[in-house]
Amino acid sequence: MQEGKRDSVTGRMTTGHDWNGIEELDTPVPKVVFVFLALGFAFSLICWLLYPAFPLVTTYTKGLLGIDQQQLVSDQVKQAAVERSSWEAEIASRDFAAIEADPALMQKVRETGQTLFRDNCAACHGAKATGGPGFPNLTSKSWLWGGSPETIAETIRIGINSGHPDTRVSQMLAFGRQHVLDAAKIEDVVAYVQSLSGKQGDSTQIEAGQEVFAANCAACHGANAKGKTDVGAPDLTDRFWIYGGDSQTLYTTIYGGRQGYMPHWEGRLSETSRKILALYVSTLEAAKP
Repeated sequence: MQEGKRDSVTGRMTTGHDWNGIEELDTPVPKVVFVFLALGFAFSLICWLLYPAFPLVTTYTKGLLGIDQQQLVSDQVKQAAVERSSWEAEIASRDFAAIEADPALMQKVRETGQTLFRDNCAACHGAKATGGPGFPNLTSKSWLWGGSPETIAETIRIGINSGHPDTRVSQMLAFGRQHVLDAAKIEDVVAYVQSLSGKQGDSTQIEAGQEVFAANCAACHGANAKGKTDVGAPDLTDRFWIYGGDSQTLYTTIYGGRQGYMPHWEGRLSETSRKILALYVSTLEAAKP
């Protein structure tokens, strides 16, 4: 390393380091840096004195202000529990109509119900409750068993085809697999069912499918195909399909049958939580396009 020399441009001494003709200036650290370092050290020292900071053998320094974050959080949790218990008691003691008529309680229902839904229902019905193949869209208002809060609460309580002794039971027969209908009649009834929700098709096939429907499907879905909530049979005249409304999916449904499943939540969620969840689901609406 060479000895330093004075730079002719800046007038500063060099360090003597040379990299391919590039020499390093011996430039001192700006004083402002030391000022900020000193301020930072002073600030940290004040924090060390005022707040809990250093671990000791069996405890830690408490700080002059005596702040205890654990206690603060514990107090906040207790306060939240007290506040929640008051409005939960109101929900538990009132019927559904009275709760729906109270805007303040319904605000709590929407806030708490959203969390309950995401924690317990979104895995099947989706975060936005729009469902998917095999799982109903809860925003469509197309209900299998009825859409009143009371009915929804009962469905949540006992489930569908679940292990609950009072479970709702619903099953679509396998008309093809059980040799009730041949392929041609299944295709006819598919054309008819699709026509109910507005799809155009061959009029002769639709007319034949209508006869097949009346003889085999109307008992559950109704003569007008509007469905029956007492047996959980869906409305076939709207545009909402659980498994899909295309020709191939409908053929598969009629040929092989369907048997959906919803777990029961009695014993997993409290009665009040199920009540909140039922009220929340009843308020869901489809997103506007």
